[in-house]
Amino acid sequence: MAAEPPLPLQRIGADSLCVTNGTIRSLPDGRLSIDSASSRAVVRKVTAQTAEIRFHYLGPSAASKPLASGELRRQIGIKLRAQDACNLLYAMWHIEPDSRIAVSIKRNPDQHSHAECGAHGYRNIKPLLSRNLPPISASEVHQFRADLRGATLTVTADGNVVWEGDVGDHALRFDGPVGLRTDNARFEFEFFAGVPDPETSARFPSNFYRCEQGIGD
Repeated sequence: MAAEPPLPLQRIGADSLCVTNGTIRSLPDGRLSIDSASSRAVVRKVTAQTAEIRFHYLGPSAASKPLASGELRRQIGIKLRAQDACNLLYAMWHIEPDSRIAVSIKRNPDQHSHAECGAHGYRNIKPLLSRNLPPISASEVHQFRADLRGATLTVTADGNVVWEGDVGDHALRFDGPVGLRTDNARFEFEFFAGVPDPETSARFPSNFYRCEQGIGD
């Protein structure tokens, strides 16, 4: 069976992002910038469940913040179906101390704010296909994309498929916008999201996703 063609993308500016943690600044050329220990954001309008980050890695952030596990990890990633802080799907590109793609689902059906679920409810998803990634050095430019079609997630890095698998029906029991996450690293980047099909656009108004703390982790 032939592979489905990639979905068209729309560039997302700072005015279309709901930043729930950290700071994301707009550069004069329209690109975005992050230099905070952690950043979280979701798109404030309906899109397809496809997102792409074209990023320039600038090295460690000025301040560092270990993850809940205690690990000090530098990473950038895409959020999918981000219903709220407790229910969403992640595709993360680890930069340090390891270099790999990690996909996880955070599922807490009866909880909806970070105060309720914290860092609980994570489950790593095993891929059907995965490829190793070379280490990233400061000043490098890369492309990172995640496409969720039904329960099938395909992740590409620099145009190559590096992770593919079934995220399971648990990930289809909640819904929400796409977004992004970074930890302990500085980036200049462009963010793109999939153009929704007419059926999706008709189901939801353009301002369906409100910008408020707790909508995404």
